[in-house]
Amino acid sequence: MLCHFSDRPDIRRFDPRPSRLGRPLVWAIAPDHAFLYLFPRECPRILMWRTKQSRTVDQRIWLQGARQVAFVEKRWMPQITRGRLYQYGFRGTAFRSLDDIGMYVADTPIQPSYMRVINNLPIALSSAGVTLRALPTLAPLKSAWDTSLHVSGIRLRNARDWN
Repeated sequence: MLCHFSDRPDIRRFDPRPSRLGRPLVWAIAPDHAFLYLFPRECPRILMWRTKQSRTVDQRIWLQGARQVAFVEKRWMPQITRGRLYQYGFRGTAFRSLDDIGMYVADTPIQPSYMRVINNLPIALSSAGVTLRALPTLAPLKSAWDTSLHVSGIRLRNARDWN
């Protein structure tokens, strides 16, 4: 079942919204990549995990024994620690895959089939197998994209010293 995370507890229908893909869309994520969105919406983060092609040296340096790592700025830890999210689930076939780490889109309004509250984001991340690491800034991680790991950056426009 696909899902969407929000800071709003009252969404009855997801209407397509303007997107960087040039048309209004409703976004959803597959369960195996939901960990990417277990953060306050505007929180900049870099997530890393190994793939079949990942070299042992990259895993040792960057993951340090973890399965998946999420790096955030220390200044975001209070919001993460106190944060609450609402996970909305979708049934049906209105969504199509973007073939991009579990992302799906629909171009019609969608009603969620359920909503569940996530009260403790650090526990939710840990339960998803994610090790959370806080740094003063994410800027030193720019070279992570040159490794053999999968690296995803989300909301990096909000990161200090990124540009």
